[in-house]
Amino acid sequence: QVQLVESGGGLVQAGGSLRLSCAASGRAFSTYTMGWFRQAPGKEREFVSAINWSGGRTYYRDSLKGRFTIFRDNAKKTVYLQMNSLIPEDTAVYYCAARFAPKESDDITLGTIYDSWGQGTQVTVSS
Repeated sequence: QVQLVESGGGLVQAGGSLRLSCAASGRAFSTYTMGWFRQAPGKEREFVSAINWSGGRTYYRDSLKGRFTIFRDNAKKTVYLQMNSLIPEDTAVYYCAARFAPKESDDITLGTIYDSWGQGTQVTVSS
């Protein structure tokens, strides 16, 4: 397993941008599919985005396409989530997750398939 530490959260006005980072420690980071999830107060955790081991395949929650971008730097063992045009509804704790070598049949939008999770970083968007 890898250990994950998120950073980059904070308070931003609507329309602003934030870039979240998730730094991994441990071996074989480049073999992990990485995901971002979020959980707003009183709501269930939801899938935000994911990226395969090479960065060649990315996945997004439909409602976030065009505003959020996921990318990774395997040399730095870090995955990023660039969030633009933020709206108050984006307010949540954002979690990074890692899945070692997922099978083709795995649904990478499901949190249950991930092996490791970070502690989360708070994002608050003010109106």
